[in-house]
Amino acid sequence: MNSSGKSFGKFLILWSGQLISAIGSGLTSFGLGIYVFQQTGKASEMALVTLLAFMPSLLLSAFSGVLADRYDRRLLMVLGDSLSAIGLVYILICMLQGEAQLWQICVGVTISSVFASLLDPAYKATVTDLLTEEQYTKASGLVQVAGSAKYLISPIIAGFLLIVSDIKLLLIIDICTFFVTVITTFVVRSGLASNKYEQAKSFIREFKDGWGAVYENRGVFVLVVMTSVLTFFLGVIETLSMPMILAFSNSSVVGTLETIIASGMLVSSVMIGILPIKKGYVKILSVSLFCIGIFMAGFGLRENIILISISGFLFFAMLPFANVSLDFLVRTNIDNSVQGRAWAFIGIISQLGFVAAYAISGVLADYVFTPLLVDGGVLADSVGKIIGTGSGRGTGFLIIIAGMLLCVTSVILYNLKSIKKLENGGDLCISE
Repeated sequence: MNSSGKSFGKFLILWSGQLISAIGSGLTSFGLGIYVFQQTGKASEMALVTLLAFMPSLLLSAFSGVLADRYDRRLLMVLGDSLSAIGLVYILICMLQGEAQLWQICVGVTISSVFASLLDPAYKATVTDLLTEEQYTKASGLVQVAGSAKYLISPIIAGFLLIVSDIKLLLIIDICTFFVTVITTFVVRSGLASNKYEQAKSFIREFKDGWGAVYENRGVFVLVVMTSVLTFFLGVIETLSMPMILAFSNSSVVGTLETIIASGMLVSSVMIGILPIKKGYVKILSVSLFCIGIFMAGFGLRENIILISISGFLFFAMLPFANVSLDFLVRTNIDNSVQGRAWAFIGIISQLGFVAAYAISGVLADYVFTPLLVDGGVLADSVGKIIGTGSGRGTGFLIIIAGMLLCVTSVILYNLKSIKKLENGGDLCISE
């Protein structure tokens, strides 16, 4: 697009590769969730797999962020995509030899997550390399579409494939998507200069530069910390939605339902892509988060497919507004030269909430809330009269509580002056 290498066309090529990758990852995520729950019947063991698929990548992202600023970002994306397939191949081999044990699945997703850590900071920084500031919000809408693919497209495909085949087919398809994403990344790499960096700087110094870019801007730091609180509540519904629905339905219903509700994210993402947000980012962020909390509560209220569909659709429809607002507020307040390192620290801090939610929400659901709302449970004759009783109602009650607390958090966020100052100065996403 210009002499500095900005090109929306190349962004679209890169984006298409990430879209295909997201669909493949969504197939594996959905399939493994169903597989583990059918084997164990425990939300806590599903949550353990989710935690191990997420936490290594998150914890290593600071190291990966330094690499993204020192070396060729596109090459790092290729390595991250390619090597993360090793974990999936391991799980597939275990399944071809018989039933994969929980520990084997945990090992496989951990290996995949370790190598996938190379991808995210390099991808976020490459987006900045390819775009002008005026294109950020438009591109963010498209990024949200790609991100929503694992909720929108993958579940209904996975639900159908699990009827005619089994999870091994899902793993094979996901492994094959790596070839497509590697090719698109190499296409984008052509014509883009590799990063120039000061070799005299140590890794420790560069870690400090990334941390300083976040911590020294009070508004950015407060926003990132607040986002970690928000991601905790969102992590609760992410972890528990499938076990709640499987308590009264099957995998085909879950796949279809997830696709229907995720279409809300597609609708609003496309809307933002066509009509970009241009002002009022803090207000939009706060209002959308408040609405997300309300719809979370509606999602957990009853074992009713129609209510779950409507609440879930509106929940997903609000996410892109929150994500684009966060994206702009942070991206425009961080210097491009340290964006790889800065995004790494932003990712670690803001998504610690997901780690906490994955670690404790399944345990709380299985051993605290579910016993309260089964027939004869302590809350069966009080709360149970409103939301019902049964094996999935304790899980629903926990989702309701998380939604209400998210509403409270959104009000607090709106009244923080340090965040309002960022308005004139963002990719800080609260959904995966």
